[in-house]
Parts: sequence; structure tokens; C-alpha cells
Amino acid sequence: MINLKNLLLISATAMVLSPATGWAQMTPAGVWKTIDDETGQEKSLVRIIDNEGIVSGRVEKSLVNDPKSIKVCNLCTDDRKDKMIVGMEIIRGVSRSRETDGLWDGGEILDPQKGKLYRVRLTPIEGGRKLEVRGYIGLPLVGRTQTWLRAE
Repeated sequence: MINLKNLLLISATAMVLSPATGWAQMTPAGVWKTIDDETGQEKSLVRIIDNEGIVSGRVEKSLVNDPKSIKVCNLCTDDRKDKMIVGMEIIRGVSRSRETDGLWDGGEILDPQKGKLYRVRLTPIEGGRKLEVRGYIGLPLVGRTQTWLRAE
């Protein structure tokens, strides 16, 4: 039988562990279904990994069935030029923000369709089920935001 002392111990343990569970979900690490902010169409699956506090993201699968879709980053100007988009690292050097809780920034994101690099902010929302991805040049106020959906 559970007495009051054990019930309080169980409750306190649950309260201590609950924030840790929520914290684990509030990371950009995982597999995300990218959604084009202009068309609303699903574009790809991107796997974001955390390597000792620095996150990067790689296109794992294309969800576009159009045979005319761009498969190689012809417009890229760095080491990714003329490389296949599936398998390509499109997010580099992002870390947890020191100023804003829940925000990941400091890195860059590549739009492989246009070959353009942008600074990036990643913000897990809705308990980590969605990820706001903001690409911008200069100040974060000038840019675009996509909302990606957690696939894994």
C-alpha cells in the first residue's frame, strides 16, 4: 500500500523528471518533413543531428515526385557545388542560443534550389513537434520562416 510519504516521493520525482522530458523534446535534433513556405508542399526529409552542442542537418530523402525537379546543386558556390541534394548537408554550425531559451542559431542554411546561403535560427515549437526555421541575411527581421514537421 502506498502511504503519504511514498506518494509525495513519487510526485516529487515526477515533477523533477517532467521538465527533463520536455527539454529533450525541445531540440532540433531528429528527422523533419520540410514544407515549402511559398507552395505549402512537402519537399524533403531532413535529419538534424546534435554533435556535442553543434547541430547540422542533411537532406535524407526528396518528397518531390516531379522528374524535372533539381537533383544537383548547380547554383551552389561552395564545396556543395554540383553535388546531389539528397545526402547534402544543408544546415551547418547551429548551437543553442545563449540569449534566448529554446532558440538555436549562429549557423547557416543552404537553399539548394537557389544555391543561396542564409543565416539560420531554429526554434522547436509545440512541444518539439514542429520546428520554425528562419533563414535570413543580416538581421533576423529580414528573412523567411518555414515550419517543419517532426517525422521522427
